[in-house]
Amino acid sequence: MNAYVLFAADLVAISVLTLGFYLPRHRRRDLVVAFLGVNVGVLAVAGVLAQVEVGAGLGLGLFGVLSIIRLRSTELEQHEVAYYFAALALGLLGGLGDSSILLSVGLMTLIVTVIAIADAPGFLAGYREQTVVVDRAITDEAALVAHLEGMLGARVHHAAVSRLDLVNDTTTVHVRFDAAASRSTAAAATLENGAVR
Repeated sequence: MNAYVLFAADLVAISVLTLGFYLPRHRRRDLVVAFLGVNVGVLAVAGVLAQVEVGAGLGLGLFGVLSIIRLRSTELEQHEVAYYFAALALGLLGGLGDSSILLSVGLMTLIVTVIAIADAPGFLAGYREQTVVVDRAITDEAALVAHLEGMLGARVHHAAVSRLDLVNDTTTVHVRFDAAASRSTAAAATLENGAVR
């Protein structure tokens, strides 16, 4: 009977995670199908393994094998990897967590809650990253960061040059920056200018 309660808890948790959070935020139907399919598949296999008295090591091995197969088959963004591992973990908790229902349900709730908060649109909303092609070949790192901050109107936290083309006079750089810091600085400057007038 405990197993059926955990199966139901897993189905509720994965439905909330994929249909309640992932789909409205990211609108990728193909990954919703993948998350649901992987979760239910892991749940079914883990449920069978739990009945045959195998160790938790086998379940974790299954977790690893499925992860490698899925992650090698297509390129996923980092937030999609987090959803994918959450779907796997929920399936394992639902299938192998028969000894303590409260602990398993609590851990399922924790996983869904953490993913929901960490992937919320307002959470660290100002932090961005992108690849920028600068129309100058800049070899000095400090000058490059200053140029990027001027271009982006943001505070640059990290700039990694991926290509420096001295012939075509371009620099390709991967940048992590804080757009919120620039908005607050611009707002303060606007208020200050208004007060001076």
